[in-house]
Amino acid sequence: MRIRTLEVHAGRDELADLGVHASPIDLSTTYPISDAALGTASLDAMARGEQPQGNPIYARLHNPTVARFETALAALEGAEAAVAFASGMAAITALILSRPGHVVALRPLYGGSDHLLSTGVLGREVTWAEAGRVAEAIRPDTSLVLVETPANPTLDLVDVASVVAQAGDVPVAVDNTFATPVLQNPMEQGARYVVHSATKFLGGHGDVIGGVVACSELDARPLRQIRVVTGGLLHPLAGYLLHRGLQTLSLRVLAAQSSARVLARRLAHHPAVRSVRYPGLPGQDPKGLVGSQMRGPGSMIAFEVDSLSDGRAIMESVRLATPAVSLGSVDTLIQHPASLTHRVVDPQVNEAGGVTPGLLRLSVGIEDVEDLWADLRGALDLIAPAAAAK
Repeated sequence: MRIRTLEVHAGRDELADLGVHASPIDLSTTYPISDAALGTASLDAMARGEQPQGNPIYARLHNPTVARFETALAALEGAEAAVAFASGMAAITALILSRPGHVVALRPLYGGSDHLLSTGVLGREVTWAEAGRVAEAIRPDTSLVLVETPANPTLDLVDVASVVAQAGDVPVAVDNTFATPVLQNPMEQGARYVVHSATKFLGGHGDVIGGVVACSELDARPLRQIRVVTGGLLHPLAGYLLHRGLQTLSLRVLAAQSSARVLARRLAHHPAVRSVRYPGLPGQDPKGLVGSQMRGPGSMIAFEVDSLSDGRAIMESVRLATPAVSLGSVDTLIQHPASLTHRVVDPQVNEAGGVTPGLLRLSVGIEDVEDLWADLRGALDLIAPAAAAK
């Protein structure tokens, strides 16, 4: 089935047998065990990271509502399985813990992911590599290569197939939060893991936090084991909201992308804007990854003004866009990465990666594009009063 059909139907095969049209929310923390031997067999299976043998036993081990979301997301990513967690950071943490050894990572990454790796809190040694020099960073004990594309917050694109080729036998994990399965499926390029902060586009309404890793069934087992022993489970209500959010994913992503194309062009011509980073603009995708690896440039835009004070002035002046962290919601969000999501990263590292004091990140929503432009232009005109937008 095509993706828009999968979004609506995946993970809902059992609903007819249950006699319901909408997915039920199973809030049970424990489940009656009518057959002790079968209960033991189910518990043993889940301890191995497998699915329960009939009885979920306890909600920390398995939840049917969450499992339906996992089934749906796996279908959208073309994976055998998916494992959902309480947040995107819980998902990234579990992924790293499931691969003991040295990690190679490419910057820029989401600030939380960068901080997790840089602090060494998980006991992993990390080598930061450029996209074209991954092979040089691989060691005999390297267990994972971590990539985010489009990158957060600069929108840099990474050729996943090239990274996979350089990594050789080392698994590659791709954070696909910005693109979503609507615009990119990294497993088609050879990635072994696909990670999402489900809080963002998958949920899409700013009312749920979650994370998910799509992978093979074999790779899912250690992830489930980590979730069981650490308690990083996704709440059933969150699983329900994320599963419901998938039903409109394409509609939201494509509508927001259409507006982002317009706003990126207009921002590029405003006198207060020094530069715009958007894969849909001419010259910003020299490898042609939009069209080969991706099916569109997406709805995230980064643009740079002269200074930190100018960036803050814009955030304080918008009225329709919401000045806040996060992204991927139906409403437009704007934030200043260097002082918010990427504040935990070394300033010199930020500057080298393009996260400058004047950089703003715009997550375009599904509002009318002319209303969005009027809001942005009004804020931008305040720091360039002598010139009108072209």
